[in-house]
Amino acid sequence: MADESPFDFGSTVSREAFTDRRQELDRLKTNLSSGINTVLISPRRWGKSSLVEQAVIELRRQRKDVRVAVLDLFTAGSFEEFLESYASAILQASSGKWEERVRDAKTFFRAIVPRINIGAEPASEVSIGFEWKEARQHVGEILDLPERIAAKKKLKLVVCIDEFQNLANWSDPGQVEKLLRAHWQRHKHVSYCLYGSKRHMMRELFNTARKPFYRFGDIIWLERIALEHWVPFLQERFRSTGRTITAELASSLARTMGCHPWYVQQLAHFSWAASGRKVRAEDLRGALDLLIATNQPLYQRECEIMSYTQTNLVKAILSGETQLTAQRVMHDYQLGTPRNVQKARMALEGNDVIDRTKDGYELLDPGFALWFAREFLGRAIAPA
Repeated sequence: MADESPFDFGSTVSREAFTDRRQELDRLKTNLSSGINTVLISPRRWGKSSLVEQAVIELRRQRKDVRVAVLDLFTAGSFEEFLESYASAILQASSGKWEERVRDAKTFFRAIVPRINIGAEPASEVSIGFEWKEARQHVGEILDLPERIAAKKKLKLVVCIDEFQNLANWSDPGQVEKLLRAHWQRHKHVSYCLYGSKRHMMRELFNTARKPFYRFGDIIWLERIALEHWVPFLQERFRSTGRTITAELASSLARTMGCHPWYVQQLAHFSWAASGRKVRAEDLRGALDLLIATNQPLYQRECEIMSYTQTNLVKAILSGETQLTAQRVMHDYQLGTPRNVQKARMALEGNDVIDRTKDGYELLDPGFALWFAREFLGRAIAPA
C-alpha cells in the first residue's frame, strides 16, 4: 500500500491528480496555439492555475514551434516591476541557452539598454532590469518584445499571466490597462492567457464595456467539476494506492464540499490519511472535522473583516432566504434598510464571499459555509 497521498490541494495539481476539465483544456490549448487571447474566470481555488499548467505541459510536448512564458503578478508591486518580470520571462521562454538570452536582450532592445543580471545558475537565472529614467520613455519597446522575437524566430509565443487583477493596485491602473491593450491587440505572433484569483475584479476588467480589456479575447468561465466525474476519479486515486472507497462515500465526499476542486482534494487527502485499506464513513467524518479545524483561522479572519450587516446577511443566505430586502427578512436578521442590504451584498460579492444564483445567493467557499453555519447558526457539521 503506497505511503504517499494521491491527492494535491496545496499547489497546482500534478498531472495524475488533474481532474476532468478536458473540454476547457482542449479549448484553451486550441486558443493559445491559434493566437486567440484567452481569459479564465472562476472563484478562488477552482483550478485555473492547474488548468493553465496542464495546457502548457501539453503544448510544449505537442508543438515545438510554440514557446510559453509564465509569470505571476502576485509579487509585482508596480508596473515597472511587472515590465522587468515580463521581459525576463519572454527571453527565458524564447531562448534555449543563457548565452542566447543575453544576446537577444542586446539585439531586440534598440532604444533601451537593458541591465542583464546573470545568477549563480545562468541556465535558469538570467533576468532583465531597466534604468527607468531612460526606459520610461520607451515602455512600448518592452511590451512589444514578444512580438518582435516571435516574428524574427518564426515562433508562436504564449504569455500566461496569473493574478492579472493585481494591476489594479498599481499607480494609475486605468492608464496601464489602456497601454497594455493598445500594444497587445496588435500582436500577430503572440497570444495571451490572463487569469486571477479575484473573480469579481476579473469580471469587472474583462466584461465591462467601458474597460480597455473588454472583448480582449475568449472568456472561459470555469464551472464546478460535475459529480459524475468526481466519483470515478476519487475511486481511481484511492485504488492507485491500494485503498478503496465506495461510490456512495466518494459521492458524499464530493457533495459535502460542493464539488469544489481544492476542497474535494483536501477532504480526500484527509480521508485517505485516516483510512486503512477501505475508507469508512467514520473516516470521512473525522476528515471533515480536521478540514474545518485546519481552515478555521482563515474563516475567522474572513469574519473579522465583515461588518455586522454583512455577517447577518450571510446568516440570511445560509438560512435559505432569497428576498433579502423583504421587510420580514430585514427585521428578522437585523439588516437595517434596503440600502444597507445592497451595500453589504455588494461588499460580499466584491470580496468573492457570495455569488448570485438563479434562485438567490450562495457562499462560494463550502468549507467556510459549513464552519459559519456551525458557529453562527448552531448547525452540526456532517458529510452530505
